[in-house]
Amino acid sequence: MNYMEEDTVDLLELAKALWKNILAIALVAVIFGSAAFGYTAFLVKPVYKATASLYVNNSSFSLGTTNFSISTSELSASNSLVSVYIYILNSRTTMEDVIREAGLTYTPEKLSKMVSAKSVNATGAFEVTVTSTSPSEAELIANTIAKLLPDRIAEIVDGSSVRIVDYAIIPSHRSGPSMVKNTAIGILAGGLLAAAVVVVRFLTDDKSKLMIKSADELRELYPDVPVLAMIPDMRVSEKKNGYYSSYYGQTGKKGGQKNGGKQGA
Repeated sequence: MNYMEEDTVDLLELAKALWKNILAIALVAVIFGSAAFGYTAFLVKPVYKATASLYVNNSSFSLGTTNFSISTSELSASNSLVSVYIYILNSRTTMEDVIREAGLTYTPEKLSKMVSAKSVNATGAFEVTVTSTSPSEAELIANTIAKLLPDRIAEIVDGSSVRIVDYAIIPSHRSGPSMVKNTAIGILAGGLLAAAVVVVRFLTDDKSKLMIKSADELRELYPDVPVLAMIPDMRVSEKKNGYYSSYYGQTGKKGGQKNGGKQGA
């Protein structure tokens, strides 16, 4: 019977191999999780977010040569204005005005990457969020934008009216990176890596796939096949008696021979 005829994986044996190494897998997972926690806590600068809220309140306005009329029931039209106002917010001139007013040293491009804005559902309001490694700086930039943006919009869109709903406050908690999330990712990555090593070793193990090394293993794999003979170990060993044996001769010196000789006590 050819043992290499089939190339299959015994899932039960694989599960046993994983369970046998569960402590090692857990240890690697804990090590990776601890490393991720330490990296996040001590090597990565935390970032903070401050948010100011504004509301679009237009009864009529003109953009270029086109006139629009908006009632309070036409929130969809107000929402369309939000996208225009966000575009004005991210413009280079607006960023330069904010830098000058707040006394910042950023370039307009750098500041624009720190500022984001989005509409609030379909209410006609929008939020301006500033992300910074300094909580006080995030609050300063957000409130400077809230202060300057209505006038900046009024210069471009005739008849516009943007009102401040909420000023930003200094954030008391970091917004990222999340130590809990990164630690969980580290634990998961470590556990998966260790499990992958166990699986690879199981799949490439000669004992489990290609070679039978004992009669007991042969009987376990093929219980219906009788064992007729065993080939002795031909390797030299001084610690166990094999085909080569150690003995003491009449001279008292330790020696060896193949098939004969008096084996010593």
